[in-house]
Amino acid sequence: MQTFTIGFTKKSAEVFFGLLRDSGVKQILDVRLNNVSQLSGFAKKNDLRFFLKELCDVEYVSIPDWIPTKEILTAYKKKEMGWDEYEQRFMDLMAQRQIERLIDPGLLQGGCLLCSEHQPHFCHRRLVLDYLQKNGQKSLDVVHLI
Repeated sequence: MQTFTIGFTKKSAEVFFGLLRDSGVKQILDVRLNNVSQLSGFAKKNDLRFFLKELCDVEYVSIPDWIPTKEILTAYKKKEMGWDEYEQRFMDLMAQRQIERLIDPGLLQGGCLLCSEHQPHFCHRRLVLDYLQKNGQKSLDVVHLI
């Protein structure tokens, strides 16, 4: 089952929507804590929903259970904790939420987790898929669109 990830920063709208269209993404799975910020530009929630449908025929879904808490994310961004602690705390949070039980596997087939980070290496979108692979979604073929 092919599942994608993408970050919108360091990409123009042309590159962003081109990557989605060319990859065959069927739905964006928005995992951003703040998806309505003016800093999001073309990726602001309501604008993004419109652009995805019009430009790529891609659906938009927000998945709050796959988002770290404000406290965890803020502590990491303020460098009050390192990546290893952030990763462990977010993995624990997903386990507490039991996200593997709440998922519609159909969302993952052709789904693309969206966050702001350009690269997936230090982004929670990668952690979500790592967690799901370890907890029941063994057949995920993850492609990071960069």
